[in-house]
Amino acid sequence: MGQHPGNVGPASTEVPYLLGVASVPDEVEAAGGFPFTLPFVAGLRLEFRTPVTFLLGENGSGKSTLLEAIAALARLPVSGGGRNELGTAHGPESASLLASALRPTFRRQPRDGYFLRAEFHAHMASLLDDRARDPAFGGNPYTLYGGRSLHVQSHGESFLALLQNRISSGLVLLDEPESALSPARQLTLLALMARLVPRGKIQFIVATHSPILLTFPGADIVSFDDPSLPRVALRDTSHYQITKGILDSPERYWKHLVGDE
Repeated sequence: MGQHPGNVGPASTEVPYLLGVASVPDEVEAAGGFPFTLPFVAGLRLEFRTPVTFLLGENGSGKSTLLEAIAALARLPVSGGGRNELGTAHGPESASLLASALRPTFRRQPRDGYFLRAEFHAHMASLLDDRARDPAFGGNPYTLYGGRSLHVQSHGESFLALLQNRISSGLVLLDEPESALSPARQLTLLALMARLVPRGKIQFIVATHSPILLTFPGADIVSFDDPSLPRVALRDTSHYQITKGILDSPERYWKHLVGDE
């Protein structure tokens, strides 16, 4: 896989860590079954050309499954967290089947990283509380998470506390971070990303349905609605078109939704 420079906003930086991921056809064929039957898997050859890449597609298209596999290839826990959480069994999943049939290409291995998996965020919060009660842990587990238990904050507040305090460099994988964030807080996340990316020490790969997040300047948007995983422009995505359409003309959309009733 080639090495491509990335352009994000006014500060141009190259992709610092993961340059691409590709499937190994023989291993895909030998494995069979889900997730190897996902339409994009057999011919997968995805290059990361910018420090921020969004994975976009309908539910069930496989974007989260690929993100989970990338986490495993980057030595991050598939249930979420950083390398300190490897082997803790704090979530319901401990391995990625798909990762066994994929090969990554790294410019260099990141020294740090984090996988924010929205659906398992509560498991991570409980792990931190367990560490706080464990005298053998030997430290304050909340230091990098805003200073207090994530369980005593709202879902959105705990997401932001994690993002603002834990993430500063490395390979960062975000699986639907907008699920707990209001539109205003999604802008806060974008502002955080915009501050970090120009330093050249962080790479974001984000599975999302949020048109707000997709506005990040210079980011690649990869569509999982086509097995070839093409890059698409923001305004060509159904997420943008549907959101803009219903906000511009809700009456027209509701007429279609309810028919002639």
